[in-house]
Formats: sequence, C-alpha cells, structure tokens
Amino acid sequence: MATVLLIIHLFVTLALIGVVLLQRSEGGGLGVGSSQGMGAFMSGRGTANLLTRTTAILGTAFFVLSLALALLGRGTGQPRSILDAPPPVTAPSAPATPAAPSVPTN
Repeated sequence: MATVLLIIHLFVTLALIGVVLLQRSEGGGLGVGSSQGMGAFMSGRGTANLLTRTTAILGTAFFVLSLALALLGRGTGQPRSILDAPPPVTAPSAPATPAAPSVPTN
C-alpha cells in the first residue's frame, strides 16, 4: 500500500512542479514572461484560472498523500538514536605470541 501511495506521490509532485513552472510570473521574476517567447504562449485569464485551480488541487493532493505516507510509516521502525543504545561490547583480542625463531640446519 505504501509503495502505491509513494508512486502516486511522485507523480503528483512532478505534475505540481510542471504546473508551477507553466504559470506566468507576476513580478517579472528572472525576466521570463516578457511579451515575446513563453509569455505569449499561454495567455488569457482562462488559462491562468485553470493553472491556479490545478495548482491548488495538486497541492492539496500532495499534502494529503504526505500525511498518509507519514501515518503509514509511523510505527514500522525502531528508534535509532546513538544515545539510546549502549555501546557494543567486544572481547579484547589476545596478543599474538611470537613465533619461535627458525634455525637453519646445515
């Protein structure tokens, strides 16, 4: 269930990014939206209302899906804090004994 919601959340996120980027900047932004180029591509009040409504719907869907995913994943993991768990205890390694020197035989 969480995987399906996560995939839908991804699609809603990408659609929301696309719709926001399609909207015309009110303040001039970075110089985009002049009378030439993309500013004349989608003009008219009807398109602005449609994009605004679509942004509101996608934003609401994003918010609801985020809450649903947070509630689904709420109790699945255990607390993972370094301060909560005691340090692991390991046995000290024994010192290596020196090997007997080999004497060459003639």
